[in-house]
Amino acid sequence: MKAQLKTLTPLECSQLLRCLHQPNNGDMPARVYHRNYTMALLMLDAGLRVGELIQLRQDQLWYINGPVGSLTVEKDQAKNRNERTVPVTLRVHDAIERMQRDWWINVSALGVRYAFYRTTCGCPLTTRQVQRIIKSAGQQSIGREIHPHILRHTFATRLMSKTSMRVVQQLLGHSNLTSTQIYTHPNNADLQEAIDQLNEKS
Repeated sequence: MKAQLKTLTPLECSQLLRCLHQPNNGDMPARVYHRNYTMALLMLDAGLRVGELIQLRQDQLWYINGPVGSLTVEKDQAKNRNERTVPVTLRVHDAIERMQRDWWINVSALGVRYAFYRTTCGCPLTTRQVQRIIKSAGQQSIGREIHPHILRHTFATRLMSKTSMRVVQQLLGHSNLTSTQIYTHPNNADLQEAIDQLNEKS
């Protein structure tokens, strides 16, 4: 039997994001927590792969005087070299606004200005660093390890219940529809919802 795709429930998503943004025992500056929260949001609400996330530049998220309405993952950033554009959610929009205030507004460095970094915008966070951030937040918030790719899976699974497979394929940047079909299989939440609906009608 094929293993079910691991995703987060809506409650787990909320707990994870709350932990990233407002931890109980914060030992870092508030702007660092907001950076981590924004990275998780971009994987959860825009379906970014962690490798795409760390390559994002500031100008891809902030254009002239405000957050972008749609995020374009460029060919050289995408895993399969397929450029794609994803409209941003309201909470991503708000998170980008704060990133501008807390991180980007005073940056005057020459060269590439990456969106997510520790000290200098020319040196982005690594895949390993982002993985550690999400893993730690998962342990603290829901008591288990979370890999960044689970956030992308959750994004895709949520979309699949609301739109067509072709739209999901395009938003995920899949070359083949077969890659998108894995999200058509019901997960535990789908099974529980089906039974809950029976209970309501009985």
